[in-house]
Amino acid sequence: MKITTRFLFFLLLACCQHAFSQARYTAWDSLALTPPMGWNSWNFFEARVSEQVIKDMADAMAANGMKAAGYQYLVIDDHWVGGRDKHNQLYPDPERFPHGMKYLADYVHGKGLKLGIYSDAAPLTCGGVTGSYNFEEEDARTFAGWGIDFLKYDYCNAPEDVTTAFARYARMGDALKKCGRPIVYSICEWGPRKPWLWARAAGGHLWRTTWDSRDVWESHNTNLTGMMEIFRQQENLAPYAGPGGWNDPDLLMVGLYGKGSSSSVDGRFKGCTTTEYRTHFALWCMLAAPLMVNMDLRTIDAETLRLLTNKQLIAINQDALGKQATTVLKRDSLQVLLKPLQGHAFAVCVFNTAASNAAFDIQLKKDLDLWQPFRIQEVWSGKNVSALKGTLAAHDCAVYILEEGQK
Repeated sequence: MKITTRFLFFLLLACCQHAFSQARYTAWDSLALTPPMGWNSWNFFEARVSEQVIKDMADAMAANGMKAAGYQYLVIDDHWVGGRDKHNQLYPDPERFPHGMKYLADYVHGKGLKLGIYSDAAPLTCGGVTGSYNFEEEDARTFAGWGIDFLKYDYCNAPEDVTTAFARYARMGDALKKCGRPIVYSICEWGPRKPWLWARAAGGHLWRTTWDSRDVWESHNTNLTGMMEIFRQQENLAPYAGPGGWNDPDLLMVGLYGKGSSSSVDGRFKGCTTTEYRTHFALWCMLAAPLMVNMDLRTIDAETLRLLTNKQLIAINQDALGKQATTVLKRDSLQVLLKPLQGHAFAVCVFNTAASNAAFDIQLKKDLDLWQPFRIQEVWSGKNVSALKGTLAAHDCAVYILEEGQK
């Protein structure tokens, strides 16, 4: 068999990934032991992101119950950079961030929350402002000095090969490790170079597995990425997720209802139904995915807020065992996901993929190979039930928590 350089490179990265997963945690690896939860400015605000927007989002998150539910990061996405000064230090757009990033970080920290920021592994970001290529150490020190807690690092305007991608991400990963502040590192490479094989070795705590999500159930052959396209791309990635490193299937579309500029693609997509958002959130919780909303939190409706702060779903997502759910059964339009939880418990999601109602009756022993007795709680109602049985509306799901013990 011919051993190619590309093959050896991937073999080395896979070994590094395995070594990281087996090693005892260092201070760096103790970051993001559960999937990060927070808010991102991209789809709703884009280039309109500002100091006032972030302050308003921090105020809302601290007051509306999201902070209490576990959300903590407020991430400023693209378009915040004003340029570099004569010392090559990044500075924010002076009109939209008039008091600077240190002031804003102090404000966010004062609310008991954390501030995230964005850059790119190239001279220019996706939005065409200054990136961090060849200034990794300078920028990491700048972010640390400002009090930044999270970096989303994009890959626009960069070479396509995986070797260069790994090298550029590792350079920023090394710089963050040396910057003197714990900063969660989000690798946003979008998936074509299979970052789940190498992103942890590059220092990443989470890595995008797909192209940007759109606020639509399915893309309907538009060559864009709907929620279901993204969901199906997670099928074989469970082995790569775990404490300190997570597959990231992009931001939550929950609550946008077609109001996101990028996610709605200039009005072509009108958003999803309340039921579809509910399933979207439940699936991302089962996948142990980062939970990053991006709507305007100042106008969040009560039903969306109840969904995003559902204690049982968040507990499934944040479970310390850190397992990503896998599909254990497909029957007609039904798909069943199983997620092991700490304490010999399980989460089960029964998902109706069809555009019409579907009845289900899932047997623990026969269908899920679970033989011990369980207490079963249905998540939406919070009630204990005796069986996994019912009828699901189109695109709806039922979620259960199974704990050892008599019914």
